[in-house]
Amino acid sequence: MQALSLAILAFILYLAAASWQGLVLLHRASPQPLLVRGMILLGLLCHLPLAVGLFGHGQPVLPGISTSVILISAGVVAVLLLVSLFKPILNAAVGILPLAGLALLLAAWLPSPERVVGLTPGIALHALSSLLAFAVLAIAAVQAVLLGLQNRALRQHHIRGLVQALPPLTTMERVLFELIWAGVGLLTLSILSGFLFLDNMFAQHLVHKTILSLAAWVIFSVLLFSHHRLGWRGMRAVRWTLGGCSVLLIAYFGSKFVLEVLLGRG
Repeated sequence: MQALSLAILAFILYLAAASWQGLVLLHRASPQPLLVRGMILLGLLCHLPLAVGLFGHGQPVLPGISTSVILISAGVVAVLLLVSLFKPILNAAVGILPLAGLALLLAAWLPSPERVVGLTPGIALHALSSLLAFAVLAIAAVQAVLLGLQNRALRQHHIRGLVQALPPLTTMERVLFELIWAGVGLLTLSILSGFLFLDNMFAQHLVHKTILSLAAWVIFSVLLFSHHRLGWRGMRAVRWTLGGCSVLLIAYFGSKFVLEVLLGRG
């Protein structure tokens, strides 16, 4: 019951922060980054005890979907909050925070999450780099959506509203590729550490994640290469970013959702 109460409170705070930033994008409220970050921080402080409580002592286990959702959603929000201090990505909160809060609520209603135990330093490196890679690339996906909306508005000569509320198009695009570069670096570390420290990355319970993570890495790498050498940008960059993030989302949660929620297998 206490876990559910914390999840509900975190959801309310995340939704409030996202709503305010959404009103800013619609020119219905003045920018208040300190207020928005404060609400995000308070929500994260409700979220983190649920994540910290997943660690304990015993035999090593692979986290199930509820554990993964709680940990990864906390990581995404924390990365958003931290990076927003240095880069103009606070608008991504409009998409990130409601999803993180809803995911946390759903995870709280799923069967009691497993405790993540017995982590060696190598496996901890793999887990942390995987979490951070997903967090950064999830933010990149929302950044890509905003960039796509801005690009379409400019093509239709709509220079008010969303276009005025967002940073210049060149800044939005530069930040997108900075996020993708960082995400690919972390994803590379995650894949390499997995091959080094996990027994068999192509074991039956890991093969889907390995193949799809490699596929996502290829998609993002092609995008970065083509942006650098061929000048890919605009809507093509948006589509490739969303495609890579979709593959990564399926890699992290797809089979766990099917097995644990639809089929009821542990």
